[in-house]
Amino acid sequence: MSQIKGPAIFLAQFAQDAAPFNTLPNITNWAKELGYLGIQIPGNESRFIDLDKAATSKQYCDDLKGQCNGLEITEIATHLIGQLVAVHPAYDVMFDAFAPKEYRNNPQARAEWATQTMIKAIKASRNLDLNVVPTFSGALLWHTMYPWPQRPAGLVELGFKELARRWQPILNAAEEYGVDLAYEIHPGEDLHDGVSFERFLEATGNHPRVHILYDPSHFVLQHLDYIGYIEVYKEHIKAFHVKDAEFNPSPRSGVYGGYQDWVDRPGRFRSLGDGQVDFKKVFSKLTQIGFSGWAVLEWECCLKDADQGAREGAPFIKSMLIDTPKHAFDDFAGGEVSEETNRRILGLA
Repeated sequence: MSQIKGPAIFLAQFAQDAAPFNTLPNITNWAKELGYLGIQIPGNESRFIDLDKAATSKQYCDDLKGQCNGLEITEIATHLIGQLVAVHPAYDVMFDAFAPKEYRNNPQARAEWATQTMIKAIKASRNLDLNVVPTFSGALLWHTMYPWPQRPAGLVELGFKELARRWQPILNAAEEYGVDLAYEIHPGEDLHDGVSFERFLEATGNHPRVHILYDPSHFVLQHLDYIGYIEVYKEHIKAFHVKDAEFNPSPRSGVYGGYQDWVDRPGRFRSLGDGQVDFKKVFSKLTQIGFSGWAVLEWECCLKDADQGAREGAPFIKSMLIDTPKHAFDDFAGGEVSEETNRRILGLA
């Protein structure tokens, strides 16, 4: 049996009103036919889950599992909800699209809704017997990402202090229900690399429920060491998005992209196997550190159709899964095991 579970698929990019993507039974049947064993459900997608019911009814959650055609629910993903916990005013108009209509044009009410909805997702996860909630951190500092004009002293510390304050009631609920929050390390969020994750962790008082969703595609676009990252943060990686990316700088454009659309940017997401992520190294390193969660396809590609990306994704992930050994490869060459033998080898007999 593979130590990492999979393949699974994140449903967010596939949900639509047309069959088979319009209901949980329909989309899970489609995913099953493609070879997936698990699904990650977007918590904001009412076609697939009612968070109010899931947060309060174990029976509803049991019934939800029964609609999945034998596929496992891997996690409830809350990225678009977590994003609204912390929004800088410069982004209010664009991020309002993620909120219910009654909370738009009201940043405080929107943030309060996001906080309570995150807590509902935590309770729903417990009712589904899940122990990880993937999410975004939101951002108060992202507009100062490039240090020009010069940041005033204390600005970054204050930003993370406020971010931690907003997440504190959610993290406390996560502790109460025994659920980890796995923040996707993602540009546009205040948690976008290792240093910013550490800043947030420290600002929360090293809260035991602050953890990481690992997605190497975002590291390729930032020129981060995505293999070394696994080793450094191995204690915190609780969820895994399998997504590819490529970075091809030109004389005209680099990391910042020149305000171009995805298809023209030097850094862009690709379907699995079409980008530059070395997934053999990724899966090997995750296996080495003992990660036992799900490998979840997140399809985002500006060149390839979603259906093709989904069809190719399941066998690709399956080919990367590693069956961990039941015994060491060199056991056949082992000799007698005893204190006396070891002392003789060391010349101590």
